[in-house]
Amino acid sequence: MAEKDSDLGAFLSGFIIGGLVGAVVALLLAPQSGEETRALIRDKSIELKDKAVETAEEARTRTESAAAEARTRVAELSQQARDRASELKTRGQAVYEEQREKIKKALPHKKPAVTPEEESPTEPEA
Repeated sequence: MAEKDSDLGAFLSGFIIGGLVGAVVALLLAPQSGEETRALIRDKSIELKDKAVETAEEARTRTESAAAEARTRVAELSQQARDRASELKTRGQAVYEEQREKIKKALPHKKPAVTPEEESPTEPEA
């Protein structure tokens, strides 16, 4: 996106500079009086300014549109990621429970382990 902005800025700069150079060359080479040349310069500068404003407005509109599209796409991808994570969590929990049940069935039922305190030797009665 930054590269497109850079390209657009370069284009606009080239457009404006090219327009100014072309206008100056045309005015200097035209066989007119000073007053006519000044009026022509004024008219051309107004025209050039209007074109620059129009081009800048179009660029702003396109940029806003692209940003809105990007925000929408990010929101969609974010929601898809949340949905997928939830789905994977549910599937993972189901697999966990299934394996837990298999292990319970496979192991023989044992008496709970005896703790060392409970295992103290009894003294024989005399």
